[in-house]
Amino acid sequence: MAQRREELGLTREETAARAGTAPGYIQYLEEKSTAMPGMGVLIRLADALDMRLSALRGGDAELTPGMGRAARHPELIELSVEECWARLSTHGVGRVAVDAPAGPFVVPLNYSVVDGMIAYRTAPDATPATAVGTHVAFEVDQIDEALSQGWSVLLQGPARAVSDADTVRRLNALAYSEPWAGGERDMWVCIDPDSVSGRRIVVRREG
Repeated sequence: MAQRREELGLTREETAARAGTAPGYIQYLEEKSTAMPGMGVLIRLADALDMRLSALRGGDAELTPGMGRAARHPELIELSVEECWARLSTHGVGRVAVDAPAGPFVVPLNYSVVDGMIAYRTAPDATPATAVGTHVAFEVDQIDEALSQGWSVLLQGPARAVSDADTVRRLNALAYSEPWAGGERDMWVCIDPDSVSGRRIVVRREG
């Protein structure tokens, strides 16, 4: 909870205002591992921190998201290009779809948004490296099990390998994260977008 709050640049006071609770209670939840807030509080906190309820609770990590029932009054909304980039820029894990020799592959990987492009690090013999020289799709999303809503952003464009030493140093300095998979992954691939689109499912509350 504290980590996500800091990622968003929120103070405890701002988080409390979003969740409709007291700053002291936010501090208590962050510092006391034995704290057991009610479901209503958890849902409001997840909404305030723009994260899945399961992630906030630290459970259901091995379950495929989207098992919950659809909400009663959902609405599908198209995201603007600016909204799409705002969501892309806050995430560090996405999926790239490549046409590999063995057939289509969708691979999750760590990525960064640098200078208006998607950049990720891989190994020359790894599946994500086969994207180089082809037109690929890249996707990120977030699903809220508790509220049965979420969003997704799809970016498409040509992928290229980065060989310029100055650009590689810049990417290394600005990388969101080291590749979670570990190992030697020193090859940078960039996707130059030629289209970006997104959609969001929201739930309208009954008056």
